[in-house]
Amino acid sequence: MAKYKETIDLYSDDGKVLKSNVTLDKISPLVNPASKKLIDLAKRSVAVNLGGIEAALKTGKLGKGGVIMGRELDLPILANKDAIVAKIKDMVDVNGGETVVHEYKGGNLLLVEVPEARIASASTYDAAITAVAAATTYAIVDQFKVSMFDAPAVKATTFGAYPHTMDMEGAFVTSILSNPQNNEGLGYGFRNIGVNHFVMMTHRNAMQGAALASTLETAGEFEMGGAIGPFERHMLLQYAFQGLNANNLVYELVKENGQTGTVGTVLQSLVGRAIEDKVIVPGKKGGYFQFYDTKDPMMWNAYAAAGTLAATMVNCGAGRFAQAVSATMLYFNDLLEHETGLPGTDFGRLMGTSVGFSFFSHSIYGGGGPGIFNGNHVVTRHANGCGIPCVVAACALDAGTQMFTPEGTSAIMGETYGQIPEFSKPIDQIAKSI
Repeated sequence: MAKYKETIDLYSDDGKVLKSNVTLDKISPLVNPASKKLIDLAKRSVAVNLGGIEAALKTGKLGKGGVIMGRELDLPILANKDAIVAKIKDMVDVNGGETVVHEYKGGNLLLVEVPEARIASASTYDAAITAVAAATTYAIVDQFKVSMFDAPAVKATTFGAYPHTMDMEGAFVTSILSNPQNNEGLGYGFRNIGVNHFVMMTHRNAMQGAALASTLETAGEFEMGGAIGPFERHMLLQYAFQGLNANNLVYELVKENGQTGTVGTVLQSLVGRAIEDKVIVPGKKGGYFQFYDTKDPMMWNAYAAAGTLAATMVNCGAGRFAQAVSATMLYFNDLLEHETGLPGTDFGRLMGTSVGFSFFSHSIYGGGGPGIFNGNHVVTRHANGCGIPCVVAACALDAGTQMFTPEGTSAIMGETYGQIPEFSKPIDQIAKSI
């Protein structure tokens, strides 16, 4: 790990300094203790909806959602919750006592942290969800002496339609990570988390949501080889300024423009700040046009990324609509390139991504809304870690304009993962752990 001499100050989502003079390497997902814990828990934590399992068995609504008549099972699962949790713990344990089970909503929801040994001895992270799903299945079968003819119905509530489907469709045992077969390339596991999941885990806090998405998107970039050599500093600067509100840049841009500002005024503020901080300087003139130069294109990219997030919060926050996020990302960077003669965020890739994103999220194609996208999606994957944080912020500020709302698709993520500080307040936890 390179040791960087340059330092940043980390600020909270309400503009208060959390940690000063932090060297760049200290926020790396390979180094920062809170980030490492977050990444570890993302791989080892599995949510179990015991209340949902009981209700589904009672009605015979199994797998992909259809009702299978004659397969109803009226089992008092919640009344026997303690015994079932004890059985799950015992079966998931490796050496005894390492499995942690958090209970929420009176035991209706569980968040199971599997032992580290299960992940360490596995080729992929799905060892966590398969262990918990299998243990939950057997715990219920064993507790109620379910017959061999009815046991498949129990299995359908924990594994869903799998293996008839590639993923565990309709399962009441879930993870924030998709199954590896859905990752469309090397290292996409952490970039395959739905936007609405981030929104609910951070309880609709736009900056914390952007920080959580940025942390896992950046971890994904490290995993896929996008942060090697000089690109390591590039990714860390982008992560620091856009995701972690380094030097309070995002907060101050939003505060300056939040009352009456537009995408264009955020652009003016960002360029003014970049000149003031000597990130860019006036270059040659072409007729009436003033070009700008930079000796540090990676720092310029970090400022551009921070400006894009700020513009998203100002524009989508004013309208309380998420749908404008693709247009905001596109035209903020289009204006930025026209204003400075320098490349936009991710050296043009965010702008290109936004064109396709506009089409697939709400244009002729329709799609379903920005909240159901992720960094692994064929449309949004091309922006390296800097697009999804903006989409998360927009969906956090949305007032219900999407077809698929965060509460509709991801409520359980807020009720389970969202109770863990590393997931709900990543900005604070990352700064605190340095």
